[in-house]
Amino acid sequence: MTTPDYATYIAGLPRVLAGAAALFRDDEGRVLLVEPNYREGWALPGGTVESDEGETPRQGARRETLEEIGLDLPIGRLLAVDWVSGAARPPIVAYLYDGGVLTEEQFASIRLQESELLSWRLVPPADLPRYLLGSLGHRVAAALDVLVEGTGTAELENGRRADIR
Repeated sequence: MTTPDYATYIAGLPRVLAGAAALFRDDEGRVLLVEPNYREGWALPGGTVESDEGETPRQGARRETLEEIGLDLPIGRLLAVDWVSGAARPPIVAYLYDGGVLTEEQFASIRLQESELLSWRLVPPADLPRYLLGSLGHRVAAALDVLVEGTGTAELENGRRADIR
């Protein structure tokens, strides 16, 4: 029996996608959401991490923020990491970072990526379930809890807190 070379071994491993987003708020605690033109529901500024380019999740969140809303801002701490299973696609590891509280001037300077986004809005936390579908809504709720609690990072599986015993 022959042993496959390392490249063959790596090529045969399961694929996992990585996504990264930033959670921006205003001074009233409302969350900045963007409306994609390519799918139902609203989202946070973010997207797929370009790991083939050597990009890290934190770098991806910053790049996506610049591309999608035109703001080049430092990305804060990791609030949540979510393993999201998929039947029609590989699983996704979604990283959600604290984008911080934006000023009125920063909101006024938002410029949408028109090829992907229709609009943006500020949404009170209580109204988020009407806008955020599936695991994303749970992920954002967990991240907001982390901010309120002042705790570390929420570990999630399909948007729900991981059962760690």
